[in-house]
Amino acid sequence: MPQLDISTYPSQVFWLVIMFGALFLVMWRVAGPRISGALEARQKRIDDNLGRAEELKKEAETALAAYEASLAEARSEAQGAIAAANAELLAETQARDAELADAMKKRVTESEANISAAMDDAIAKIRDVAAEVTVAAAERLTGEAPSADDAGAAVDAAIKARG
Repeated sequence: MPQLDISTYPSQVFWLVIMFGALFLVMWRVAGPRISGALEARQKRIDDNLGRAEELKKEAETALAAYEASLAEARSEAQGAIAAANAELLAETQARDAELADAMKKRVTESEANISAAMDDAIAKIRDVAAEVTVAAAERLTGEAPSADDAGAAVDAAIKARG
C-alpha cells in the first residue's frame, strides 16, 4: 500500500496540513456563516409561526366564547318564547273549555226540559187513552159506561199511586 510507504510519509503529512488548513478556512469563513444564517432564519420563522399560532388560538378562544354566549342567549330567548306560547295556548284552551262547558250545560238543560215536556205530553196522551180504555172496559164488563170524568179521576188516582 502506497499510503503506508515511509519514504513518502513527510510529503503526505505536509499536504494533509495544507488541505486541512484550506478546508478549515473555507468552512470557517464561507460555509459556517451560511449554515448558521440558514439555522437562524429557520428558527426565526419557527418562532414567528408559533407567535402567530398563539394569537390565532387566542382569537379562536374569544370567538368561541362569543359564540357560546350568543348561543346561550338564543336558547334562553327561545325558552321564553316557548313558555309564553305555552301560557297563551293554556289560557286559550281553558277559555274554550269554559265556553264548551257552558254550551254543554245549556244543551243539557234544554234537553232535560225537552225530555220533561215529552214525558208530560206522553203521560197526558197515555192518560187520555187509559181513560178511554177504562170507559170501554167498564162498559163491556158492566154494560154501563161510566162518565169520562169518573174514568179520568180513576186513571189519575192510579197514575199518582204508581208515580
